[in-house]
Amino acid sequence: MAHALYMASFSLLLTKLSTGQREVTVQKGPLYRAEGYPVSIGCNVTGHQGPSEQHFQWSVYLPTAPAREIQIISTKDAAFSYAVYAQRVRSRDIYIDRVQGNSVFLHISKLQMKDAGEYECHTLNTDEKYYGSYSAKTNLTVIPDTLSATKHPQTLSKEEGEALELTCKASKATAQHTHLSVTWYLMQQEESGQPTKIISLSRDFMLIPGPSYTERFAAGDVRLDKLGVTTFRLSIGRLQPSDQGQLFCEAAEWIQDPDETWISITKKQTDQTTLRVQPAVRDFQVSITAESTFTEGKPLELVCLVVGSGRDPQLQVVWLLGGIEIAHIDAGGVLDLQKHYKDRVSQGQLQLSKLSPKAFSLKIFSAGPEDEGAYSCAVTEVVKTPMGSWQVLQRKQSPVSQVHLKEPAARSVVVSTQQQAVWEGEPLTLLCKAGGTESPLSVSWWWIPRDQTTPMLIADMEQDGTVQLGASPGGHRSHGNTRLDKVDRVTFQLEITSTTVTESGVYECRVSERIRNQAKELHWTHNISVTVKSLKSSLQVSLMSRQPKVKLTDTFDLSCMVGATCAGLVLPFTVTWQFQPAKSPVFHQLIQITHNGTVQWGDFLPQFHKKTKVSQSSYRSQLLIHDSSMEETGMYQCKVEVYDRNSLHTNNPARASATSYPLKISVTLPESKLRVNASSQVQEISINSNTVIECSILSQHTRNLQLAITWYFSPISTHTSWLKILEMDQTNVIKYGDEFHTPRRKQKFHTAKVSQNLFQLHILSVDDSDQGEYYCAVEEWLLTPNGTWQKLGGEKSGLTKLKLKPTGSKVSVSRVYQIENATEHGNVDIHCSLEGSGGSTSLYSVTWFWSREDGRLHMLVHLQHNGLLEYGDEGHRRHLHCYRSSPTDFVLQLHQVEKEDAGVYWCRVAEWQLHGHQSKWVNQASDESQLMVLTVLSAEPTFQERICSSAPLLYFLVVCPIVLFGLLLILLLCLYQKARKLSRQSLRAQKERSLWVGMKRAGGGTTDRREDAEEDECS
Repeated sequence: MAHALYMASFSLLLTKLSTGQREVTVQKGPLYRAEGYPVSIGCNVTGHQGPSEQHFQWSVYLPTAPAREIQIISTKDAAFSYAVYAQRVRSRDIYIDRVQGNSVFLHISKLQMKDAGEYECHTLNTDEKYYGSYSAKTNLTVIPDTLSATKHPQTLSKEEGEALELTCKASKATAQHTHLSVTWYLMQQEESGQPTKIISLSRDFMLIPGPSYTERFAAGDVRLDKLGVTTFRLSIGRLQPSDQGQLFCEAAEWIQDPDETWISITKKQTDQTTLRVQPAVRDFQVSITAESTFTEGKPLELVCLVVGSGRDPQLQVVWLLGGIEIAHIDAGGVLDLQKHYKDRVSQGQLQLSKLSPKAFSLKIFSAGPEDEGAYSCAVTEVVKTPMGSWQVLQRKQSPVSQVHLKEPAARSVVVSTQQQAVWEGEPLTLLCKAGGTESPLSVSWWWIPRDQTTPMLIADMEQDGTVQLGASPGGHRSHGNTRLDKVDRVTFQLEITSTTVTESGVYECRVSERIRNQAKELHWTHNISVTVKSLKSSLQVSLMSRQPKVKLTDTFDLSCMVGATCAGLVLPFTVTWQFQPAKSPVFHQLIQITHNGTVQWGDFLPQFHKKTKVSQSSYRSQLLIHDSSMEETGMYQCKVEVYDRNSLHTNNPARASATSYPLKISVTLPESKLRVNASSQVQEISINSNTVIECSILSQHTRNLQLAITWYFSPISTHTSWLKILEMDQTNVIKYGDEFHTPRRKQKFHTAKVSQNLFQLHILSVDDSDQGEYYCAVEEWLLTPNGTWQKLGGEKSGLTKLKLKPTGSKVSVSRVYQIENATEHGNVDIHCSLEGSGGSTSLYSVTWFWSREDGRLHMLVHLQHNGLLEYGDEGHRRHLHCYRSSPTDFVLQLHQVEKEDAGVYWCRVAEWQLHGHQSKWVNQASDESQLMVLTVLSAEPTFQERICSSAPLLYFLVVCPIVLFGLLLILLLCLYQKARKLSRQSLRAQKERSLWVGMKRAGGGTTDRREDAEEDECS
């Protein structure tokens, strides 16, 4: 008993713990539905107490009276509905569908425009106390039905195999973002109202064929093309009798709800086109081919050929021997045999096959005397009706072919092969068949290379079946590539599993027979020429794309096509996709799809594998790249390496390789379609009132792009250029300009985004300083897949001139042009004066500005009307001082001026008066002074300045060089005169000496004495 009480208490505790807070939820809104179509809104309640089946009540709040509740329907009270909805509830146009005890759906079968509003789902209280939410609301918007689907009704008669093209037009004009789907249907007479889907273009722009048309769509026989914006064309390349019926087009409009589910809101069908398809019946003839004689124990094959008829006909074949049916094959390939022939098929002695759509084979592997006789075949052409039965079109029978059993003939040898020209890497199979007696035989195979005459032994087989391999054809591989088998008693098969180009040549079969009781052998030979074609010379690779020029974030495709010169040959190949970025000299690997199915991604573009879809077939490799980015601009190429069939097991190297020509893909930005209202306007408002300046977007890109808005202001002052008020960037982050960072400015100016196409600048308590011109600059930005922003374009709006209505106040500042010189590290005072004494009820504020040589404007300090100082830069606090020296004079004092302080200074004086009540001061008017130029001189004079400042020193430095130059010139002239005088004296002395020499020669001693006397005088 105690245990039972414990379990009961534990169960009660669990029940209390599981009881939670009541919560009512409805489908998330807003919901958009079209007029005239149904809507379903779900409502669910959880965490409730009481019975599992809860009651629900639905009400609506119309936009015309958003506070008034209008009751619609209830699961408990049949009289709950107001009169405006009572009739629709009784007629089941509005009803509630209960999904579970705590979940229902409100259904409105046919929406009306007046059904738009805020819907509320309310649950009745079954709890012990009120705890949680008992109702929830969602918005429903009813939009007009703008979907249109049209097609001209017509009746067409076509023959089987002809082409058909039908077009329909579908369009919508819904303001909301919706998608359109188009589907073509076939309504056949045998069907009971349920049409057959042919093909559709889904809302996600995917082509989806109907189940009955999947194979024809894959073969390209059924297509759906979009021509222009509103036209959709259905194309059937080859009509079939099953296509007969009524064809029509259905368009549907889809919208995505806030819970990300897509809902069809409208649907329209076009008029029907009646199509009659006449089955194509063409006359044909039937013939049978067979050897007139056969050898007992040897194969016997008969072929039934159909000549004429249509393309790919549906045929039934009956084989007859002596006019008696022995085998029957229907159009579906089902085989029916007589009992005797069934046993032979099960034993592997008989085979019936379809060689081609118009060729049928009856093969007896070991024919005997019972197979001798008159053979014929009967062929019936049929067509399948829509009901699934076969309809006979025509029946023909071949002439009789008489087959006789022949007596054994003399020995003969025939060498044969299915292909005398094979591709490199493909197997080569040669058959050597001997005819005549059944004596044991030995065979040897020989190979004669091209341009040579000496044969080489490949392999031989003795009469007992012993095989000995000789040289391998080509001489470069092992014997494992060559096999010699005995198919039957007289047929020998030589197989080279993987051929090379060097193995081309003549292959000869030599058959030897040893005659009993004779030492000699009889020999028979036959040969055949074989050509091995090179893969490398025939391999062609081309790279193409439907969109070589791609817009950013669009999708583009690349197709690597393997050339068709190897038609009919399907070999494994490896594709390597390579990419060369713009302005890069090398290619980088993007992806490699090997011949064994391995996919290896490169690491050059890290995000490439996340957005690329790879598909590969026997002759093509395709890349589908989504969300293209600027990084994917460049050259692309693909490299194809071909392997032989056994490469998956042998790891042989590639047989051949080829690289496509590079293909350039250009990823460009989408063209900006931004247009901003450029009209100008003037606003004249009262002082201290609020105003709004609008920036209207006339057009922008249809993509989901973001806009950046920047507001600019140019005051009435002629000294101030355009000032940036604030900027709201593409991420909706707001930044104020340098001149609008103060709390008062931020409180006065703010921006608002009213809609996607309208932005507003709000200016509160407009005063005199707000007068001027305003405009907005709009930029269009696109977020790329790699997370970077790209600017597409920008536009400027027209100017909005803001003026104040006259208040009677006027401020006049003295406009005397001033030039001030100051010494470096000294102090300077700059004055700003009012003309007149000003009003007794007015207060004045002054703002000092400074412009350097680079043209940049700086607000230095603002002396407010209440005496508070506001510095443009807190670093100026120690350097600047602003005060009022008299009621009409203001002074800006600069301390410890530097060279950098030089420039143009001016002031703006504003008049403030009480407006409205005692605590509200308003800027009534303002005026600016003339420009004042400040030049800062160096405190320590330079060497040049010292020279220029001393007149005696300057006089000395100028006159002294001139005097020195004159003295130097006189000295040079004196030296020149003295040198000329010395030169003349020297010349006279030489002449006198010459005269004395002549006298000495004439007078002898007397001369000598005179010379001695002269020497004494000179000494």
